[in-house]
Amino acid sequence: MTVFGFTGKPWSGKSEAVLIAKQKNIPVIRMGDFVWNEVKKRNLSINSENVGHVAQEMRDEHGSTIWAKKTVDVINELTSGETVVIDGIRSMEEVDYFRSHLSDPFQLVAITASDELRYNRAKLRNREDDSTSETAIRNRDDREKKWGIDQVIEAADIIISNESTLAYFQDKISKLFTDKGN
Repeated sequence: MTVFGFTGKPWSGKSEAVLIAKQKNIPVIRMGDFVWNEVKKRNLSINSENVGHVAQEMRDEHGSTIWAKKTVDVINELTSGETVVIDGIRSMEEVDYFRSHLSDPFQLVAITASDELRYNRAKLRNREDDSTSETAIRNRDDREKKWGIDQVIEAADIIISNESTLAYFQDKISKLFTDKGN
C-alpha cells in the first residue's frame, strides 16, 4: 500500500485532489473530520473559529500528534487497497509520526497556489468552516503557520502547483495516483 499525505495552505486545492482520489475509489482519511467530530461532540457550530480553537486545544491537551494518531489508527484498520490518502497534514510532528508509524511507503504531497488565488477561492468555495473576510482568511493562514504548515510544504516529497486550469490540475493528481508518486 502507498500512503499519500496531502498538505498545503487553505484553498490550495487539497479538496479537489481528494475528490479525484475518491472518484478512483481510493480511501481518504481527512484529518479535519476528526476535528469536526470533536466540535460536534461539544455541540458547537462548524465554523473557522470553533474548528481552529478545538484543533489547537486538543493539540495542547493531548500532544501535537493527536490527529495523526487517530489517522494511523484508521489506516491500520483498512484491510485492502493499493493506495490511501491522508488529507490535511499541518505540522512536522504529524509528518514525523506518519513516517515512523506507518509500515507502508509514505509520500508527502504539497499542493501549492499563490496567496491571491487561494484568497479568491476562499471567497467562492463556501464550505462550512471557511473564512470569507480578508481578515479571517489571514487569521486562518496565521494559525496554520503557527502549526508549521510552511515547514511541511518545504519537506514535501512531491510538490504540485495548482496555478493553471482545473483540468490541468486534475490530470496532475490523476497521474500521481497512476504513477504512485514515482
